[in-house]
Amino acid sequence: MGLAIQLAADKSIKGTCGPFGAVIVRAGKVVGEGWNRVVETQDPTAHAEIVAIRAACRKLGTHQLNGCVLYTSCEPCPMCLSAIYWARIDAVFYACISSDAATAGFDDSRIYKEVSLTPKDRSLRMTQLCRKEGRKVFRDWIANPDKQPY
Repeated sequence: MGLAIQLAADKSIKGTCGPFGAVIVRAGKVVGEGWNRVVETQDPTAHAEIVAIRAACRKLGTHQLNGCVLYTSCEPCPMCLSAIYWARIDAVFYACISSDAATAGFDDSRIYKEVSLTPKDRSLRMTQLCRKEGRKVFRDWIANPDKQPY
């Protein structure tokens, strides 16, 4: 946890990286580090946890991080939490909570509320189109003997 907090402190000191750090560990060894690089890379998905997940996956040569633990300087946002589930990380340890991040200007409460709504009730306009054509892609995927499920 100390390394995650130190990454957050060291990388955010200039003000171009947000105050978040994350470390992924497998079998007692660090396999991925990340810090918030949203502004630096002009990538809204470059949160500390996402950057650490990408680094760990590259290092381990896999898209699944079973057997890994994530240490992060703050409770993960909804996007990062989803990525953690998709990566199949075993456990998450965090220092600060979402309300701590909110006081620093990183308030995720609106997103948490929106995600629980049906698409028609969200503030973001969402319109379904071409379901028939889209479902054909899923049927083709299901029938593909060469697919690699994840």
